[in-house]
Amino acid sequence: MAADTPPETAARTATATTARTATTVAPGTADGADRSTAPPEAARAGALKADAIGFLDALAIGLNATSPAYSLAAVIGPLVALVGVYAPGVLLASFVPMLLIASAFHFLNRSDPDCGTTFSWATRALGPTTGWLGGWAIAMTGVLVVGSLADVAVGFGLLAVGADGLAGNALVREVLTVLLILVMSWLCVRGTEASARFQNLLVLLQVVCLVVFAGVAVYRVYAGTGSLDAVHPAAGWLNPFGAGGSALTGGLLLGVFAYWGWESALNLTEETKDSANAPGRAGIWSTVVLLATYLSVAFAVVAYAGTAYLAGRADTEEDVFAALAHEVLGGWDWILLLAVSTSALASTQTTIIPASRTALSMARRHALPARFAHIDARRGTPGTSTWWVAGTATVWYVVIHRISENALADSLTALSLLIAFYYALTGIACAVWYRKRLMRGLRPFLLLGAGPLLGSALLVWLLVESVADMADPRNSATSTAWFGLGAPLVIALFLAGAGVVLMLLRRASSAAFWRERTGTHRESESETESAAGAGARGAV
Repeated sequence: MAADTPPETAARTATATTARTATTVAPGTADGADRSTAPPEAARAGALKADAIGFLDALAIGLNATSPAYSLAAVIGPLVALVGVYAPGVLLASFVPMLLIASAFHFLNRSDPDCGTTFSWATRALGPTTGWLGGWAIAMTGVLVVGSLADVAVGFGLLAVGADGLAGNALVREVLTVLLILVMSWLCVRGTEASARFQNLLVLLQVVCLVVFAGVAVYRVYAGTGSLDAVHPAAGWLNPFGAGGSALTGGLLLGVFAYWGWESALNLTEETKDSANAPGRAGIWSTVVLLATYLSVAFAVVAYAGTAYLAGRADTEEDVFAALAHEVLGGWDWILLLAVSTSALASTQTTIIPASRTALSMARRHALPARFAHIDARRGTPGTSTWWVAGTATVWYVVIHRISENALADSLTALSLLIAFYYALTGIACAVWYRKRLMRGLRPFLLLGAGPLLGSALLVWLLVESVADMADPRNSATSTAWFGLGAPLVIALFLAGAGVVLMLLRRASSAAFWRERTGTHRESESETESAAGAGARGAV
């Protein structure tokens, strides 16, 4: 894991609340390192509430945004269908690019603690157009997945309380899902502290339920009391190459989806104590905790159920956990059902956060209309952008859900392309932003350059492979061609095209953002003194 203190990269001292919240690169500056205050409309609207949450709150939000129980439920069947017992190994391999990109997020946040994360960093390092597209990708991930998460939370919640009939009623689930999106959005607007307290409760409940399920499953495997084709776990399951290269490609893509979401902690950087360090550490530790959780539960599930059972239910996605809950826990199956419901419920809220904060950051840099930069002066939360995300996500969910459940699944598959894109963009931005420091030693070269670029290269490879795979309609949930292509690829291309069109329209109406120029990390006075001191000690 990357060290918290990179070589010759000291944390930038956090600025005052208003200045830190309102920072923006002044158009025409030499390299973007000296930043001016935000546009007047953003300052008048208020500022995000500084020091609202701490490191543990950020960690809980990063974990819940990933939705461990739901993510495992969604990917374990398809993953086993691809790689068999080597599913834990693929989850381990997927962790590598995630850790490398999490490290890039950490170091970029130390230089620029901005709630827009990839948008802000890519703009400063790679240019306004690239930054805008990165911000758009983040916003659209929220739109694509919020409705699906809320739907899963409702469905598993009803199953957990024994309301199976209501869970099977599409209209009831749709209405409850919309209501849940509105409630979670209201909680986001109500205050970051309230959101953090709610997330702390949900992550504790989710982890306890998963530990109980995994523990019982493993015990029954070794006790010989399992009801399915149990097999004893083996260390060889950690070999990601056991199933072959082609299977590994698809498995890694599923793994990337499973880990996605931890960066929500960094979208709250301006509202977190020690904003230059704590959010980045929370993001890195989120990936580590997720790795431990995924490996333990994956070992338990594969050992108890066997590969044939899981592969045979690959098309049912998260519903495989509903079946496994009864097989493993019997009358106590509500424990696992509650874990998945809680996981999806928490992620419904935390997925709104990065999309809304990114829109806020884009608006105060004039990349979006000024109204998206409005912040409630009393609560210190971005109400306008939050409700925009909620409204757009609700419309998307209702329209796609009315088409079919399979179309909803295809929209989630399209999500993986957007994730790989902006994660890869962040790794590249890190290496470019710190390019003048890469030759100062092995550690800066690895942590600020080679590591992030390797993570980006892996994600770009997955992106290309996924596009080729999604072009075949037979690989989609609907198995129906849309314009001659698979539905997930069409959805991804539609969103990308819409983003380009909106970007051009915005540039035509207000070109201020596109006058910003790229730059490189500028060493602060404190960093110079630290480097000089280190050099002196080395000379001694």
